[in-house]
Amino acid sequence: MGATYNKTMRYTTAGESHGPEEIAVIEGIPAGLHLTHEDINEQLARRQRGYGRGERQKIETDTVTFLTGVRHQYTLGSPITLNVHNDDHNNWSKIMAPNTPATPENTLRKVLRPRPGHADLVGGIKYRHHDDLRNVLERSSARETTMRVAVGAVAKKLLAEIGVDVHGFVVNVGPAKSDLSQLTQYHDLQALREVTESFETRALDAAADAAIRDVIDKTKRDANTVGGQVQVIATGMPVGLGSYVSADEKLDGKIARAIVGINAFKGVQFGGGFDNAEKYGDQVMDEIFWDAEKGFYRGSDNLGGFEGGMTTGEAIVVRGVVKPIPTLYRPMQSVDIDTHQDHKASIERSDTTAVTAAAVIAEAMVAIELAKAVLDKFDADNIDRMKEQVAAYREEVRRF
Repeated sequence: MGATYNKTMRYTTAGESHGPEEIAVIEGIPAGLHLTHEDINEQLARRQRGYGRGERQKIETDTVTFLTGVRHQYTLGSPITLNVHNDDHNNWSKIMAPNTPATPENTLRKVLRPRPGHADLVGGIKYRHHDDLRNVLERSSARETTMRVAVGAVAKKLLAEIGVDVHGFVVNVGPAKSDLSQLTQYHDLQALREVTESFETRALDAAADAAIRDVIDKTKRDANTVGGQVQVIATGMPVGLGSYVSADEKLDGKIARAIVGINAFKGVQFGGGFDNAEKYGDQVMDEIFWDAEKGFYRGSDNLGGFEGGMTTGEAIVVRGVVKPIPTLYRPMQSVDIDTHQDHKASIERSDTTAVTAAAVIAEAMVAIELAKAVLDKFDADNIDRMKEQVAAYREEVRRF
């Protein structure tokens, strides 16, 4: 990646769930962005917190190391390499050893009975992992999202330079729901953040927090898992990012792909989303107004901050649907890939729910796509030049 001369921001991650390291390489971040490990560690800690998380979070203390691309707390404009050590690798070093051949002693934790709903079986078929489906689950594990949150932290730091804020919270876990009508009382995302981050469930209020806890506790007692929904809001984005010209340039489409690309996410909506399908046009379209101070603006945000695949300047509102985790401590019907005999599915250490962590991951993915869109439109070489261009563009939009 380091020899690729493409200004567009992009990233890749590497690492297995129980391997020694998790790694991300980011290209296209402008020079001059102030960036410290605390900026990233704060977001990694948020991902590890959350009611319903499993024992793995007690083993790991995720902290980042900059390997390349940052000097004296400022980005250089070159590829940034982020590294997070897997503490749990100490318990798996023989099982995951890359330089020794397989033996009966270091393959004791084979996975032969795929879990319904997980990548185990289909991944094994695709990559011909006949002998051990652990070769699938080690990479398909949500442990990889550690590095997406790390990349998202860098993206959030860049967005903050131009006044863009991004925050995710929990809408519901199972039947227990936050009261979304309360969102109108918050004048900015920082006020919302202070409330939702005060609850381990990342709910909007104490009543929802208690109800979600009860659902998670009951689910755990039943040896089951439970899903839910998370919502991400972004404010301060300039008008006109994305494009209607080509389908693959629509920014809402890019965000949708990024959200559904998160482990266990099975749906996405913007603004009123699927509820809009039951309404009429005059109930959904965001009417247009003009003011001498701020220029054009909308009287509502039913479309979630997008028209024609482009940002309108209103808040971007994205919701994602998270299915229950497929590892059940009361395992479901499966088949042994070696004997083809019926068996209960394998059991791996897991969470009761990942919804509380999913809010942080979805927030990171939205931030990444928004940062890409900003860097596609404005100068990506230097942060100050980028800020100057954004400010000039905002004034142009205001005068339109």
